[in-house]
Amino acid sequence: MRTRAAVLCASAAVLAGSVTAPPAQAAPAAPAAPLTWKTCGTVVYPTLQCASLKVPLDHSQPTGRQLTLALTRVPHTAETSQGPLLVNPGGPGGSGLLLAGYVASALPKSVAAQYDVIGFDPRGVGHSSPALDCAPGHFKTVRPDTVPASAVLERTNLERATSFATDCGRKYADVLPYMDTVSTVRDMDAIRQALGAPSISYFGYSYGTYLGAVYAKLYPQRVRRLVLDSVVDPTGVWYKDNLSQDYAFNNRHRALMAWIARYDSTYHLGKDPAKVEAAWYAMRAALAKEPADGTVGASELEDTFIPGGYYDGYWPYLAEAFAAYVRNKNTKPLVAVYEKFGAVDASGDNGYSVYAAVQCQDSSWPTDWKRWRADTWAVYRKAPFMAWSNAWYNAPCAFWPAPKHKAVGIANTQLPPALLFQATDDAATPYPGGVTVHRLLARSSLVVEDGGGNHGITLSDNTCLDTYLAAYLNDGTVPHGSGAADAVCKKSPDPKPLATKAETTVPRGATLHDLLGYRH
Repeated sequence: MRTRAAVLCASAAVLAGSVTAPPAQAAPAAPAAPLTWKTCGTVVYPTLQCASLKVPLDHSQPTGRQLTLALTRVPHTAETSQGPLLVNPGGPGGSGLLLAGYVASALPKSVAAQYDVIGFDPRGVGHSSPALDCAPGHFKTVRPDTVPASAVLERTNLERATSFATDCGRKYADVLPYMDTVSTVRDMDAIRQALGAPSISYFGYSYGTYLGAVYAKLYPQRVRRLVLDSVVDPTGVWYKDNLSQDYAFNNRHRALMAWIARYDSTYHLGKDPAKVEAAWYAMRAALAKEPADGTVGASELEDTFIPGGYYDGYWPYLAEAFAAYVRNKNTKPLVAVYEKFGAVDASGDNGYSVYAAVQCQDSSWPTDWKRWRADTWAVYRKAPFMAWSNAWYNAPCAFWPAPKHKAVGIANTQLPPALLFQATDDAATPYPGGVTVHRLLARSSLVVEDGGGNHGITLSDNTCLDTYLAAYLNDGTVPHGSGAADAVCKKSPDPKPLATKAETTVPRGATLHDLLGYRH
C-alpha cells in the first residue's frame, strides 16, 4: 500500500490472506538482551523513555551481523501490569517512536496505566540503524507529470523508477534481502524477549495491521491482545491492493469536491460537485504548465491532496488553498499546504526507501511494464485522481534488485479474540479488507464506522469506537454480532470550514493522523 512513511520519522527527530503458508517453524530466536531505558520525553510526551536493541540482520543466523532498533516506552503505572503493548503506525517505513506517547495519552488513564506502551522504529527506519536512504532527493521539485501523456513523459518516469531500484540495490545489496515483513516480525519477537514478556499485546494501524496479523500467524501463542485498525487486505498484497486503492482514493477525492460544493458560500467554486472537480483538474493542468512558485507542479499537487483522502481534518486547509489559486491566482496557500502535507524531506526519503524495500520483496509483482501500463490506463479511465501517481510510486517494484518472497497467509484459528476496526469509506485500506481479515481470524470481532472515510479511526474522538477499544484493552471484552460487523458506530462529523482567516495557517500540532505512517 502506498503510504505516508515520512511524517512521523520527521517528528521523531526531536527524540535523542494469501494462500501461501509461513515457514513451518520459526527461525532461531535472537538472544534476549536486557534493555537500558533512559528518559527522552518531549514537551508533548514527557514520560517517554528510550532504549535500543540489537537484532540479527538475518534471523536464521542469530550470531551474525546485527542491526540496531530504536525503541520508546511509556511505562505502566498501575500496581498490576498487563505487559507490553507494541504499537505501529503503518507504512511500511513509518516510525513508531512518538506513537507510543500518543497512544498512552489518548487511551483512558485507567487503561493506559496497565500497559508498558512500546513504540519502535522498524529495521531500516528513522533512528534504527542502518537507516535506508536509497536516493536522497528523489522527490525534489518539480517532478515530471505523473500522467504519461507522451512517450517522453513515460520514459522519464520509467527512468526515475528504474534508477531508484538500481540505487537501492547498489547501496544496500547486503541489507535489502532482509527488508521484509517477516524479518520485522522476527524483530518484534526479539523485542518481546528483551522485555522479558511471555506474550505481547499489539495495536497497529494500516500496514501495521498486516504486520500484526503476520506476527500472530508466526507466533500465535505469544499474542495476548490484538487490535487492527484500518485493515490491509492480505489477499491483494501488494499489486492488487494498490489498484484497489486507486478507485477508493478517487471516490474520497470526489467526497472532498462535494464537501467544497456544499460550502460554496465560503469557497465560491460552485454548488455542483462535478464543476468543482472540473476546476480542480483545470488547476492541475495549469500547474503542469506553470508550477506554483516554481515548486508545486501537477505531481506535487497530487501529493498535496492525497493526504485529504486519508483524513478529512485536512479538507478545510486544502479547500482554502484550492479556492485561493482558482479565484485569485494566489499561490502562497497552495505552497503552504504542499509543504505541510505533500513535501518529502530527508526523513521522507528514508520512509520511502523502506516502503519500497519491504513491499517490493514481500510478494511477487509484475515485471513486464506493459502489464503496469495497461492496468493503470484502465484504472485511470474510471478513477484518474491517483492512478498514475500510485503506479509510479510503486514502479520500482517492477525492477527490484533483491529476491522477492511469497506473501504470508494470515488465516488463524489459534488466536485469542482479536478486535478489528474499519471505516466503510476508507480509501487507503478499502472496507472489504476488514471483512476479509475478520473472516480469516477466527474469534475476531469487527467494529465498523458506518460512512466514515478516515484512515485510522480509533483514538480520534469517536467515542463509540474508543469505548470498544478501551473495553477490549481493559479486560478482553469484544462485541458479538450476527452480520458482517459485530458492532457499528456512527461516523465522526464532517469538518467545517475554517472559522476565521487567522486559522488558514496550516497547523503544526500532532494529531493521530500526523503520526500515522502514510504518505498519500
